[in-house]
Amino acid sequence: MKNQTAAAMPMSLGFIGGSLNSAVGYTHFVSSAMDNRWTLVSGCFSTNTQRNRESARAYGIAANRTYGSWRDMLKKEKGRIDAIVVLTPTPAHFEAVMACLKEGIPVICEKSLVTKSADAEKILDLRDRKKGFLAVTYNYSGYPMVRELRNIIKKGTLGKILHFQAEMPQEGYIRVDAQGKKPVPQSWRLSDGDVPIIHLDLGSHLHHLVYYLTGQKPIDIVADQDSFGWFPDVIDNVTCLCRYSKGIQGQMWFSKSALGLRNGLRLRIYGSKASAEWYQMCPEELNLSFADGRRQLVDRASAVEIANMRRYNRFKAGHPAGFIEAFANLYSDIADCLCRYKSTGKWTSENVFGAELALEGIRMIEAMTKSVDKRSWIKV
Repeated sequence: MKNQTAAAMPMSLGFIGGSLNSAVGYTHFVSSAMDNRWTLVSGCFSTNTQRNRESARAYGIAANRTYGSWRDMLKKEKGRIDAIVVLTPTPAHFEAVMACLKEGIPVICEKSLVTKSADAEKILDLRDRKKGFLAVTYNYSGYPMVRELRNIIKKGTLGKILHFQAEMPQEGYIRVDAQGKKPVPQSWRLSDGDVPIIHLDLGSHLHHLVYYLTGQKPIDIVADQDSFGWFPDVIDNVTCLCRYSKGIQGQMWFSKSALGLRNGLRLRIYGSKASAEWYQMCPEELNLSFADGRRQLVDRASAVEIANMRRYNRFKAGHPAGFIEAFANLYSDIADCLCRYKSTGKWTSENVFGAELALEGIRMIEAMTKSVDKRSWIKV
């Protein structure tokens, strides 16, 4: 584990949102504490008083640092806490993030940062004026083999990147449970705005991962979308063709109406010398195929340069690290970034991203939605 001094002195966190019944609260709680870089010390976990108290007890938070209002929390925790994590439903992110930045409190926000680019621009402007700290959590790039793949691409092993396929199909809006009952998603997920919620939930991940691996940006988009599941007013399937910088062509597909796929995140990157494939359901493996016909299966026990680092091997190869560990890797990176920010007022990272990438991602998914309306290619 790098940065042993920081690891021995965990920084303090507060949660806005993230109750026990939320989609991501417990995941953030466990992953932030995994490597002893953070300790959750306060929170306003829910507007429901009972749920708020139950979550605080489960997380081990003292009653005098459990708040019924997140605005009260910011006032009383300012100067006592290292960072706030915003885990509310996505439509409520904007107000909380802006309030944290205004108070000068470093903020970590679950993706998608906000629901529209105009709000992302306001956050970016305020962050710059306040010289504040903002990190957005995109956890899939925390998988060691995704980081290994980025290193392979940077070294030129794949040659010139020609095209890609990035997909994230799920089945949650069309399947039933063992008793034949339909799903009951969180209510805010069933109310599409100008940008459908599925774009914010899944499309933002694909945009981030393509940038993370290739360093290139979307230029033009043409997309289609529809609803096939139990909720006819909610978009649950999106396909997209993309033109990226440096002449890269791409395809994206994300869905919540793809039976048989629990979370079928798959990345395929095709180059002039070789191609690579990573599938989130087999996270420890990376498949490489070369122009001379060779195929290679790579994992943490292979001749790798990133995935064999001690920080990614909490247990030896053959004992798969997964979703929680990927989140923990990201939280460790964020801790490093915040340490640098506190000492110098600045930070940069290859693994942690803020408002700039979030803004580009929202502009991309806005272009997808506009393309559907116009039935034509749209510039990002």
